[in-house]
Amino acid sequence: MTPLLQVSNIAKFYGHRIGCTDVSFDLYPGEVMGIVGESGSGKSTLLNCLAGHLTPDTGAVRFDTRTDGLRDTVTMSEPERRMLSRTDWAFVHQHARDGLRMNVSAGGNVGERLMAVGARHYGDIRATATDWLGRVEISEDRIDDRPTAFSGGMQQRLQIARNLVTGPRLVFMDEPTGGLDVSVQARLLDLLRGLVREMNLSAIIVTHDLAVVRLLADRLMVMKDGHVVETGLTDQVLDDPQHGYTQLLVSSVLQV
Repeated sequence: MTPLLQVSNIAKFYGHRIGCTDVSFDLYPGEVMGIVGESGSGKSTLLNCLAGHLTPDTGAVRFDTRTDGLRDTVTMSEPERRMLSRTDWAFVHQHARDGLRMNVSAGGNVGERLMAVGARHYGDIRATATDWLGRVEISEDRIDDRPTAFSGGMQQRLQIARNLVTGPRLVFMDEPTGGLDVSVQARLLDLLRGLVREMNLSAIIVTHDLAVVRLLADRLMVMKDGHVVETGLTDQVLDDPQHGYTQLLVSSVLQV
């Protein structure tokens, strides 16, 4: 099977400081990769390099495009990468406000991404938006409300609908449950897990919360000081951590 994403020797430096370095892995269709580590470990830098928000200093990020097979997205033209981010890729921000148009209605937020890939029929766009609001557990009578009228959990679910409406194959998630109440987190995680399975999504999830990766991720990478210090199947890494830093992360959760 051809990997959906091939990451080779990605490195990003900020002057003399390491953002991330020497990161390589393959991600297969329908697979979810979790990336964990404390603040400053390099996980968000890596995610932004993979998603095209940052240009890595070295390395390649090859994506299995629908028309041309594996293409290095680092060397793609900006218009090509922008179209990829509207179609086959999606990015779920930690703070929903960063991924939504707050002055546009809920339906408009979802419909906007459809229009970006060529949809023009108002009735069809609204019907699809209504359907997706339902799929993320937002009542259809809220379709004309702006996100500013929504709770934090509803805003995050709306951001997910906006991202998934075009049927992407790869979703990048940056602390998708960060800042939400525990009960809201649980509901959101359950929703995400269902959508990932239903749509056969591949995903890369950055989080500091080991419970999130245990629930969602098939494989796990642990980062410290910009380096990947351990990788493997999620349960294997969490139940039998080999690296001292991973052992520390797991034990700190157990002690809480």
